[in-house]
Amino acid sequence: MLRTQFEEDLLNLHNQFYEMGMMVSSAVHKSVRSYIDHNKALAQEVIDHDIEINEMEVKLEKKSFEMIALQQPVTTDLRTIITIMKASSDLERMADHAVSIAKSTIRLKGLPRILEVEKEINEMSDYVKKMVDNVLVAYVKTDEKDARMIAKMDETINDYFQKIYDMTTNTMEKDSETIISGTDYLHVAGYLERVGDYVTNICEWIVYLATGKITELNSNRNENF
Repeated sequence: MLRTQFEEDLLNLHNQFYEMGMMVSSAVHKSVRSYIDHNKALAQEVIDHDIEINEMEVKLEKKSFEMIALQQPVTTDLRTIITIMKASSDLERMADHAVSIAKSTIRLKGLPRILEVEKEINEMSDYVKKMVDNVLVAYVKTDEKDARMIAKMDETINDYFQKIYDMTTNTMEKDSETIISGTDYLHVAGYLERVGDYVTNICEWIVYLATGKITELNSNRNENF
């Protein structure tokens, strides 16, 4: 009876984690969409929904501690609960960066835009969303191989960041009117780059779940910003 209840609780944890991940993926995508389109209503939606993501993370953490205390799980079961606790914390931080991008949207004051930079930010956002969605599938399948491949995708995110950084600073040097909007572009690209890092963290937890070993997948995190 107890084992049946434990397995049901574990399945609920899995499902809630996946649901939280999809909410975070949507928040990141909507935040950049709102920024590119200057859609302050969509930005506010991202900010308002963040409380739900925060509550989900707290709920997952509480349930995880409860299951460890009452059931004293071992081996794979324990690794699963630890993975959910750690990875949900990474998801919550990703959502915080989505909120930061949304707040940048609300601050926009019709300043001069650098359209080619916005195009790169949009593409970077699509790639980040792909990483987030892929890592959720890898988690569901406990797929160590896919997790390692997804972590390597972070190199492309870093390349996007560097390209945006170079394009923006060059334009700011030539046209002082773009300094304020350019600084915002750098912040938004920086937030997206951080999301890529958190996806890599989740990949590391998937490897831990599959193997029981803590592994650092990307040691060359971007330190530029």
